[in-house]
Amino acid sequence: MKGFLTAAVFVFFILCACDPTASEKTGHSTDEVSAWPAGVTYEIFVQSFYDTDGNGIGDFNGLTEKIPYLVDLGVEAVWLMPIMPSPSYHKYDVTDYRNVHPDYGTMDDFKNFVKQAHENGIKVVIDLVINHSGSGHPWFRKAKDNDPDFRQFYVWAHRDSVAEQINKRETTGDSGNITQWHEVEGDTDGELYYGFFWGGMPDLNFDYQPLRDEIYDIGRYWLTEIGVDGFRLDAAKHIYPDDRAEDNHAFWVEFRKEMEKVKPDVYLIGEVWAPTDVSAPYTQGLHALFNFDLAFSIITSINSQRSQSAVIAGSSWKIVDSLSLTQGFIQNLDAFRSYNPDFINATFLSNHDQNRIGSMLDADPEKMKLAASILLTLPGSPYLYYGEEIGMLGMKPDELIREPFLWEPEAMDKGRTTWETPSYSTDSTVVPLAKQQSDASSVYTHYRNLMKLRRESQVLTLGNITDVPADDERLVIYKRTYGEEQNVIIHNLSSVPLSYQVQDEVSKIIFTTSDQGILTGKDVTVPPYSSIILK
Repeated sequence: MKGFLTAAVFVFFILCACDPTASEKTGHSTDEVSAWPAGVTYEIFVQSFYDTDGNGIGDFNGLTEKIPYLVDLGVEAVWLMPIMPSPSYHKYDVTDYRNVHPDYGTMDDFKNFVKQAHENGIKVVIDLVINHSGSGHPWFRKAKDNDPDFRQFYVWAHRDSVAEQINKRETTGDSGNITQWHEVEGDTDGELYYGFFWGGMPDLNFDYQPLRDEIYDIGRYWLTEIGVDGFRLDAAKHIYPDDRAEDNHAFWVEFRKEMEKVKPDVYLIGEVWAPTDVSAPYTQGLHALFNFDLAFSIITSINSQRSQSAVIAGSSWKIVDSLSLTQGFIQNLDAFRSYNPDFINATFLSNHDQNRIGSMLDADPEKMKLAASILLTLPGSPYLYYGEEIGMLGMKPDELIREPFLWEPEAMDKGRTTWETPSYSTDSTVVPLAKQQSDASSVYTHYRNLMKLRRESQVLTLGNITDVPADDERLVIYKRTYGEEQNVIIHNLSSVPLSYQVQDEVSKIIFTTSDQGILTGKDVTVPPYSSIILK
């Protein structure tokens, strides 16, 4: 059996050494069963991805040039962080909703990227930031000048009317979203505007119908004239303050209806970072939400070497000792599906707002592979943050979790961006992609092989999940079932080999991260920080 496993692993390793131009010519394989949004989506910060004009900043032409890489990796969609004009590097304070930032290229460059992505079977989702605009947006400048056409695009109050809220914030440090009032520069009349995140991002007033109509028209513009496939909706929970949650839910139902009028298959995924009971109702209007609990649970389980579920409690997480990672995942999914049976569970390990998964797992490649194995064998729509597949590192502040992608060794890397001097992901800490592509044991090879397996498996892409209790809390075990086909998946969270006796009938190992994994009858040996899929 060990000889079989070695051969199986060798076959998977051979896959990554195939002609890299094959996918350029044919796109994804015709025997794949995965179909986005059930497939893998890849989050890209354009600024850090690939620079083609030598100005040190990633650009749309760089995205287009790297489409063959995305296809070969197995990506079925990309989510682009904000691409619209903005004075900030992150571009979440938009100043023009119908244009692109000139640092990234022209609108024609972007349209070409969308066209080329579609021709290669890749969907394109962009960040749409509509909870707030930038304070430099013409709307806000005119609103400050009391232009009657734009005054009500924003929320205003006099200092006296919100004094109690302001005092509460200043004396208690409360940052609740009813206390975020800001002075208009140069104003002496005590007039304030509302901006939940900071003064440079004034919140838009969705009680004002002309503003709603403008936002809907902006959405239609990107879907019809530019051709994107959907939106990642930033700060979806904050369209209205927390005490108006039902208005929030109703807005997203209306937004979805308006978008579906022009694109029936539009895809809307929301950022709602909140406990399950708060976030679940948002699925009435949004196709998908990011699963923050799962991301934290995977990290905590690997670092503690015990299966643990996690829930968001206030602004932080707490561990639920009575539930395993799998049980917590299922409980969470059931809660969301009670509002929307077709809910898409957007799973991920880390994103542009969080410390990178590599750093959270001590820069240990084996732990990174294990995290990827858990993510990519669970149900849902997995999201990868650019660079996770090569083990990029990063800890806050935000610029340092958005560092340049490492394509080649630095001296040879003509497309590596230089806008930010990296502190975490350097050639001395992360092996560049080109070297990992020829390494059968690299983090990249693991991601690529597992993504290929997932795309070609109905069970892993579309199957249901059933928890399998394990006497040893260092094991995470579950079954994936689709029709008559079933896989048993076992993850070893620990630094030592573990044995387990499978209760179901199994015939072989179809994937393992180590050739030391052994199946004898129903007895399986799982090496440290590794995963085994049984059929």
